[in-house]
Amino acid sequence: MRPEQGSPLSPTDLPGYADTARIDELRATEYPHLDRDGHVYLDYAGAGVTARAQVRAHHDRLLAGPYGNPHSESPTSAAAGSLVESARRAVLDFFHADPAEYAVVFTPNASGACRLVGEAYPFGPAAPFALTWDNHNSVNGIREYARAADAPVRYVPLSGPELRVAEADLVSVLDAGSEGRTGRGLFAYPAQSNFSGVHHPLEWVELAHRYGYDVLLDAAAFAATNRLDLRAVRPDFVCLSWYKLFGYPTGVGALLARRDALARLRRPWFAGGTIRAVSVQGDWHRSMDDESAFEDGTLNFLSIPDVEFGLRWLDSIGVDLVHTRVGLLTAWLLDRLTALRHRTGQPLVRVYGPATGTGRGGTVTFNVLRPDGAPVDERLVARQAATAGFSLRTGCFCNPGAGEGAFGITRQTLRRGLLDRIGTIDEYLDALALPTGGAVRVSFGLASTAADAERFVDFVESSYLDRDGDPGPPLPPRLRC
Repeated sequence: MRPEQGSPLSPTDLPGYADTARIDELRATEYPHLDRDGHVYLDYAGAGVTARAQVRAHHDRLLAGPYGNPHSESPTSAAAGSLVESARRAVLDFFHADPAEYAVVFTPNASGACRLVGEAYPFGPAAPFALTWDNHNSVNGIREYARAADAPVRYVPLSGPELRVAEADLVSVLDAGSEGRTGRGLFAYPAQSNFSGVHHPLEWVELAHRYGYDVLLDAAAFAATNRLDLRAVRPDFVCLSWYKLFGYPTGVGALLARRDALARLRRPWFAGGTIRAVSVQGDWHRSMDDESAFEDGTLNFLSIPDVEFGLRWLDSIGVDLVHTRVGLLTAWLLDRLTALRHRTGQPLVRVYGPATGTGRGGTVTFNVLRPDGAPVDERLVARQAATAGFSLRTGCFCNPGAGEGAFGITRQTLRRGLLDRIGTIDEYLDALALPTGGAVRVSFGLASTAADAERFVDFVESSYLDRDGDPGPPLPPRLRC
């Protein structure tokens, strides 16, 4: 069974789609490599895509003159240092951050930014760590630093089929232990879920502040297609990976931190570039008093200038334009997928998270279902999608909390004695009697077009509608979550 005739046959028929035509022009001129050999890229949540202009800018800059290690006073060092500082200013400008209030610390990626906060945050019995179930593992991992400092760790659960957080549950966690708390705590959550695409309210930043928490906002999935204005919302820490926004460079991220919050961090070690002076015999050191105290060793000074070009590039296209295009494609895809039904009456897909375009980003996660309602193994979908020329993601996307919420895994199910005996993900699934170990994720971004969405729907229909799905050769073991 296919969608009713009243629904738009193509995203191009949607009101407002024609207003995003500039993206189609850029796809033809700056991203023609996306269409080589009939490929379809649907993993913008994993990585953005690189424009020809970005590659040319990097090439031209490197050939224009030499650049040296910024930790020196030579002409080449000064040239590199100048470009790094210009990139810092560009980051602050893009997010409308007051340089007197915010600092930019360059990191290898968003995970590196999370680690910087986690290892240096003054956790303790009276300084807890609170976080939502819906978080990337790079945020979940901060709990190990908190526990090492005997700090309480409290999770805010997800609720309902849309995998959102009830604000009453959040308040309950933020208020827990408040009477005996003497220090500040840290609350961490994503502005956009990398699992379900849910947009969690930015208003939670101020709410957590009222309960005495600093806030770490994971904006890695959010910032590529949504405006984050740090004049309107003031998290203490923001974690970013630039390749998520515009594809290139990889290996460079950032921690945007309020200067007063950064000053409260206490690093457990020091490295080259982070100290003003150090003595071996005197067993003494003095850290730098600015953001460079958090930038270990030599920065990636040949790639950091590409961050500035990428931000200018994205700004010239318009984040709002990208937001509109991605929103239209996402709503259309959800409408088409959820309307498809087998002859048995069973739906073809089960969506995890919002089934409409409201209150969400361009990440859509689902399982394909057989005519009897059983899920098609996500590894089979990955294999068949790759053969058909689609780049998408399968698994649990480094977000086990959202996965547990999506698949109905409860604390009672997760008996610790059982988990201690498990060595692989497949053993874990067998122990929990789960029919599959993950889901399929497609995501739209800066250069996505109607044809991308249409071809994917055609693939799902032709491959799985009214079919049981032939597994073919043995599927590979699941290696990670």
